[in-house]
Amino acid sequence: MSKIFVISAPSGTGKGTVIAELLKRDENLYYSVSMTTRSPRAGEENGVSYHFVTRETFLEKLKNNEILEYTEYCDNFYGTPLDILEQKMNEGKNCLLEIDVVGAENIRKMRKDAVLLFIAPPSMEELERRLRKRGTETDEVIAKRLAAANSEMEKQSLFDYVVINGELEKAVNDIENIIKKEATK
Repeated sequence: MSKIFVISAPSGTGKGTVIAELLKRDENLYYSVSMTTRSPRAGEENGVSYHFVTRETFLEKLKNNEILEYTEYCDNFYGTPLDILEQKMNEGKNCLLEIDVVGAENIRKMRKDAVLLFIAPPSMEELERRLRKRGTETDEVIAKRLAAANSEMEKQSLFDYVVINGELEKAVNDIENIIKKEATK
């Protein structure tokens, strides 16, 4: 039986790297591409980066219960299209969603069968080190990301599993084992 697996994590924990590794290892995993009303940026492809739609189309899909969860950010909507998830699950694929903590909470309300995984950093000091190592953000942005991370870390108990990403290979193996275990339930 196919399932929905939701992965949430604070910025800088390496969730993108973990997800990329999981997708390389398991051809039965489908990575859900979000739908958005924002315009594509340079290099973004429709259906790969996002499913780009008009605001009217998004609101119509929302009205018709065709979106599993959504959020509005900077005057644009972002959401998970339900039709594609259902299609992939009917094909026997497990669906992997990368969603923030609030989105994960919303999915829990709508899909009791979804498995929620939280990726945590080994420590807040390590998280700060990783964010600084990127070299892409100001001290002010790093401070905001750390504050957001503290808030997200407080919600770990809402998740079915918490995996610490201290060492990439171990974190990927742990999540891979969770997916295998949960997919057979």
